[in-house]
Amino acid sequence: MTTPSLLTSPLHARHRALGAKMADFGGWEMPIEYSGTVGEHAAVRERVGVFDVSHLGKATVAGPGAFDFVNSVLANDLRRIGPGKAQYTLCCDDATGGVVDDLIAYVKSQDEVFLIPNAANTTEVVRRLTAAAPEGVTVTNQHKDYAVLAVQGPDSEALIKALGLPTDFDYMAFATASWDDRPLTVCRTGYTGEHGYELVCRWDDADALWAALMHAGEPFDVKPCGLGARDTLRTEMGYPLHGNDLSLDITPVQARAGWAVGWKKDAFWGREALVKEKADGPKRTLWGLKQVDRAIPRPHMAVHAAADPSVADDVIGEVTSGTFSPTLKLGIALALLPPTTAEGDVVYLDVRGRRAAFTVVKPPFVKVSTR
Repeated sequence: MTTPSLLTSPLHARHRALGAKMADFGGWEMPIEYSGTVGEHAAVRERVGVFDVSHLGKATVAGPGAFDFVNSVLANDLRRIGPGKAQYTLCCDDATGGVVDDLIAYVKSQDEVFLIPNAANTTEVVRRLTAAAPEGVTVTNQHKDYAVLAVQGPDSEALIKALGLPTDFDYMAFATASWDDRPLTVCRTGYTGEHGYELVCRWDDADALWAALMHAGEPFDVKPCGLGARDTLRTEMGYPLHGNDLSLDITPVQARAGWAVGWKKDAFWGREALVKEKADGPKRTLWGLKQVDRAIPRPHMAVHAAADPSVADDVIGEVTSGTFSPTLKLGIALALLPPTTAEGDVVYLDVRGRRAAFTVVKPPFVKVSTR
């Protein structure tokens, strides 16, 4: 049964009918897997998979100067892009530089920017933007006005074309379109590393669009994919997950996300703290870990310097994300480690009382054929 306190997507009944295993994601009951995470993961790497990510937040910042306002508070520099383009950016705490949320900003015009934050952080992002918005600029939480379906994998372009939708635009761009006389936005974005698209449609159109994708995807052996596969796919790419690899306690500098900061901008939330941390050097940095000894890493595992479990006071870091890589068939992780850490170092995780060796690497863990 659905937990009464959890929100549900417009595809909830369809997920249930497919026998999906459900769980709480940011206050939403969403599918973890249908036929199995490993098979769903493989479908995206090899063919095409469709995810319901309607739990993600949606918010519109609109009014004269909306573009300039968003650019003055979020970390990345929107001046690098223009209308019809999207940008990965960060909402940072002004005092500490910690990450309130990471999100995608879609520039529709100088007077309208559409934002997709993470589900659990939408209310806080909207609250902060509303409090700071100048007169004439409004911030509207549209969390349940729109649904989002992610179509990811090497055959995603062919599947999108089969619905008569546009595909001929660059990565991190988007186009308005119509399907079955229903408006939607086709975005060349995703969280898997593979060539893919995210379709933003009206909430009540999601069920029909899902059915059409499944039908048109039959020649490609399309699979419905749960958020379990989404997590293993993003971890293989080294993409951060807010709450794990980015948080109010983990800054963009520590998480190697400085590329999403407009360092030359005069103002954005957290600028002073982040500029200082960048100049001084972070006290810890996010690295990848790849299994040497057979073991599956999990978040919050301590990272040790010594192989001998009897050695005391040798904890040097912590795993932020960890999983089994279906592509590599071994354990991989992201972990915060000291600034003296170097690629190729060997560290150890305590797995049920046994110290397992891992090699320090720079993500991504796998190479993909995205274009």
